[in-house]
Amino acid sequence: MMAMPEPSEHHRRLHRFAGTWFGEEHLSPSPWGPGGMALGRSTYRVDVGGFFLIQDYIEERDGRIVFRGHGIMGWDDATKEYLWYWVDSLGSIPQSPSRGIWEGETLIFEHDTNEGQRGRHTFHFIDEDSLATKIENSEDGGHTWLLFMEATYQRH
Repeated sequence: MMAMPEPSEHHRRLHRFAGTWFGEEHLSPSPWGPGGMALGRSTYRVDVGGFFLIQDYIEERDGRIVFRGHGIMGWDDATKEYLWYWVDSLGSIPQSPSRGIWEGETLIFEHDTNEGQRGRHTFHFIDEDSLATKIENSEDGGHTWLLFMEATYQRH
C-alpha cells in the first residue's frame, strides 16, 4: 500500500493566509458600481489534508453585504504554478482558474475574464498580520493595467 502524499513547501506557503482579515477597500468606478469605499473580510482556512486554502469573502457598504466570493487555492505540481478557482455573487463561471507565482512576499495571479479582459490579483504580505491587495484589469492583453480595487487588510 502506498503512503498518502504530504503537502509540499509550495502548499505550506499558502498556509500563511490562514485566518480572518478585515480592511477598508478603495474601489474604482466600474460596470458593477460607482466605486468608493467598502469594507472587506476574507476568511482563509487550510483544508483537504493541507493541500488547499479555502477562502470566503464578503464586501460591505453602508452596513449591508453587497458582494460575496468563494475561492480555492492550491499548487499544481505539473505546471509549477499556484491555481485559484473563484466564484462569486456575480454568478458567472470562470473560463479557467487564475494562475499565480510568488515574487518574494507577493503572490500574483492572472486570468482571462469572460468579458475578454485580463485580470490580475496581487497579494503582498507587509508583515505576518498585514496584507495589501489590489485587483487590476487590462483590455490589451496585459500591456497596460487599470486599478479596480486596492486595500490593506489586518489579520484578526
